[in-house]
Amino acid sequence: MSSSQVDTTYGKIEGEQHDLCCVFRGIPFAAPPIGPLRFCAPRPPEPWHGVRSALSFGPAAAQGTSKVPGMEALGPKSEDCLYLNVFTPAPDGKKRPVMFWIHGGAFKLGTASAPIYDGTRLAMRGDVVVVTTNYRLGAFGYLSLNDHGGASFGASANCGQLDQIAALRWVQDNIERFGGDPGNVTIFGESAGGMAVATLLCMPAAHGLFHRAISQSGAASFTTKPAQAAELTGRLLTRLGIKHGDAARLRELSVEDIIDAHEHVGADLGLRSGLGPVADGDTLPDQPGALIAARKAAEVPIIVGTNRDEMNLFNAARLRDLDSPMADDEAARIVQLFVPGLSNERASALLETYRSSRIAEQLPSSNRVLLNALQGDAMFRIPSLRFTEAYAKVQPATYSYLFTYQSPAMRGALGACHALELAFMFGTLDSPYQDRFCGTGPEVEGLSHVMMDAWLAHARHASPSTAALAWPRYDAVERPTMVFDKPSRVELAPLDAERAAWEGIPLR
Repeated sequence: MSSSQVDTTYGKIEGEQHDLCCVFRGIPFAAPPIGPLRFCAPRPPEPWHGVRSALSFGPAAAQGTSKVPGMEALGPKSEDCLYLNVFTPAPDGKKRPVMFWIHGGAFKLGTASAPIYDGTRLAMRGDVVVVTTNYRLGAFGYLSLNDHGGASFGASANCGQLDQIAALRWVQDNIERFGGDPGNVTIFGESAGGMAVATLLCMPAAHGLFHRAISQSGAASFTTKPAQAAELTGRLLTRLGIKHGDAARLRELSVEDIIDAHEHVGADLGLRSGLGPVADGDTLPDQPGALIAARKAAEVPIIVGTNRDEMNLFNAARLRDLDSPMADDEAARIVQLFVPGLSNERASALLETYRSSRIAEQLPSSNRVLLNALQGDAMFRIPSLRFTEAYAKVQPATYSYLFTYQSPAMRGALGACHALELAFMFGTLDSPYQDRFCGTGPEVEGLSHVMMDAWLAHARHASPSTAALAWPRYDAVERPTMVFDKPSRVELAPLDAERAAWEGIPLR
């Protein structure tokens, strides 16, 4: 291993030169958002003199804790978190496609430095430049202070999204020096990162900064409405003892106090706590669905998809009880809890449709299994499919996938759960715990290569088709979908009875 230097617009940095890849870690793309800059839009970093080391990752964004495996960032965490990482075959004059990764974590957890997001293998396999970025999380990134005196000190809504846009601007200004093409940038992300991708399509300040997109297990359907954001902010301020209109006092509090208040408010409100991108009328002019329909969103080629059993990861602690009896009326009542306003008859009909579908697919079909499937689809698959259908009307180069490969962990109980595709797509099957989560062997490695090659083809050609696997564009009639499994194949309208059962049911 040797070193490699690049002269960025803010100063010279030194990274690691490996046999087939150069890695630069912890590059500042914005000033530390601390002190008077807390809750404000990102500002450019201060230039430096001499050579700055880019051998270590920057701190993860300040965040709380999680009971969900793998979501919480390990290592140092700080408000001073606006750093990105670059993986490149060589910092030369060659203009390679750029893949810009946005991590997930419910907009309140996670980090770009997680081993599973190591961009080395993608960069090497596809001769591309991979960028992974941090952004502000939780209250620091998504607290909407517009109705609480935020204007008095320049607070901005959607700071986390604006951080991502600042990182994309850094890419435009600097990536050519790392061997990348600023005219061919693909944004991709998973879960909250996938939702962030969909939201960036609709943010005017992001237009022109990227040219393709991939949204994994996330669509923009759950963008927070202003009234909902104001309610959450009000609850948080009340818990902290801050009067309405005096939000400037938030800048005097410790990171720990703000995180603690947010976690308590989030626990009170449940999964849909409202934190995340908000349609504030400024940085995000309207709900993304309306902007897409009005052709006011970026119309770039896109891949959108989900995993079949998303919710199993979040409910992992209860998976051993999936076969224990539950009465049909109790199951219907629980469906009504996560789909507010649904009648008992419609909830029962959803359960029966899913039962018939899962039996036909030779999948588990107990009431507890069906509740997991329904909740996962309500949060992930159905919003993603609705986004896909809306987007395909304005951009024909729209592609759909469903990941159905089942994790061997917990004797297969996790199924094709949330986040399972990540190590396959990044080629990081050897990162910690992935052998148990993803499995091992030639078929597992083959699925990884199929996914990597599809993502790389999309980044290079604006289409995920490869020599090994043709992937047709999505349409709302035949619904051609790439099913990633052993083997991967195109299916027309997979699990379509389940999709159709949601027609006419509003989701948030």
